[in-house]
Amino acid sequence: MEHHDVATPPATISVLLADDNLIVREGVRALIERHPDLKVVGVAADYDEVISAAATTSPQVLVTDIRMPPAFQREGIDAAKEVRKRHPGTGVVVLSQFEDPEYAVSLLAEGSAGYGYLLKDHVAEGNQLASAIRAVATGGTALDPSIVEALVRPVVAPGGLLPAEEELLGLVAEGKPIKAIAAVRRVPPEAVAAEVEAVFVRLAEGVSAGNQGALRRLRLLHQAIVDREEQGETLSRLLPGGLAEKLRLEHRGIGETERVEVTVLMSDIRSYSTIAEHADPSQLAGQLNTHRAAMNRAILGEGGTVMQFVGDAVMAVFGAPFPQDDHADRAVAAAAAMHELQAEINARWEKDGRPAFGLGLGLSTGVAAAALLGSAERLEYTLVGDTVNLSQRLQQLAGKGETVASESTVRALTLPVRAIPLGAQQVKGRDTPVLAFRIAGPAARPDLPDLSDSPDQADVPDQAGHTSAIWTGAR
Repeated sequence: MEHHDVATPPATISVLLADDNLIVREGVRALIERHPDLKVVGVAADYDEVISAAATTSPQVLVTDIRMPPAFQREGIDAAKEVRKRHPGTGVVVLSQFEDPEYAVSLLAEGSAGYGYLLKDHVAEGNQLASAIRAVATGGTALDPSIVEALVRPVVAPGGLLPAEEELLGLVAEGKPIKAIAAVRRVPPEAVAAEVEAVFVRLAEGVSAGNQGALRRLRLLHQAIVDREEQGETLSRLLPGGLAEKLRLEHRGIGETERVEVTVLMSDIRSYSTIAEHADPSQLAGQLNTHRAAMNRAILGEGGTVMQFVGDAVMAVFGAPFPQDDHADRAVAAAAAMHELQAEINARWEKDGRPAFGLGLGLSTGVAAAALLGSAERLEYTLVGDTVNLSQRLQQLAGKGETVASESTVRALTLPVRAIPLGAQQVKGRDTPVLAFRIAGPAARPDLPDLSDSPDQADVPDQAGHTSAIWTGAR
């Protein structure tokens, strides 16, 4: 999907690299510095060195191993959190050889913005590491798809069990009660109870015999059961709202698509490139985080789904992953809340001498294809279709503080809204012009006429004398 005026990172992103293994560290350095926009400005081999080097080099991104001296436990994660506490806005990419989701849960328990978690076995594939560094440098998130899969469906390590026993243990790990497992397998509950007991006895015998695989299996099973809710909460931070639960309930696989009727919202900060050119990168990262948190709150407040943050842009959808009959109304309300919250933030920033963010928003309603798409480097919930593209084009027509909507969005409204016709607009990527409207606010004013006899709209002059279409929504 094309995008305009996205965040422009500094010419060079400075990186602090932490790993106690010299060979691994130099190998990772080579992977990083083969990209001209990335530069390693310091290295560290333990917790204390990470904290000290971060203070002296002020890196934009910390790339760190998990286990380092002195105890070789989780010093990398602890150091990353301490660096973020002392130097807000620093991006973090954790490199791990462990697929256990507990490490990702620990790292991301307080939110995923500015954090990445990659597996060492995969960092040499394509440009995964470089892409992750660029993402976290501007407050984004980079998570290895293997970890997302583990969070969606907690699993246990292989250990010589039969396929049926593997399946049974997986159901136990998901927290399914005996009766529920029996219903799925279409056997009496007593038979399932006996099978579960037999599997545990087999694993216990393996532990007694010194089988490390069996011991690891029991530990992971315990972790999956005890931390299931915590993992679900963490996954919900990594994927759009409601999607984690949808995956659990419907067991949808990667690549499966569904047809959805939605309203897509696109937001963009006007003149962001100019702001970025003259702003301190650390200060700008802090402003972006504040902006994103407010936009997220406005969208979620109307039941929307935040699809992605790309630099200064926000994409959200109403009507997916769960259907909403009033998705157009919700999108318009969210757009108004976004402008209001940003205006409040701008007032504080201007007092501090920081540049204000002027938002332009676009809304489009129609059919789209939704899917969880994955690759070797990325896993994301994606919307595809003309509805998505049109919202981006309409956003480009909006000035600071404005929301521009498609005709389909205005017609889908069930609540009265003042929508000023902008006429037919020729937008990039379309052969025919589209009808666009500037949303000027709710139509609940005493001087407005009674529209109960109007099929769709009435033309009413606003206070400036311009004609506004007051839409009452579909009948």
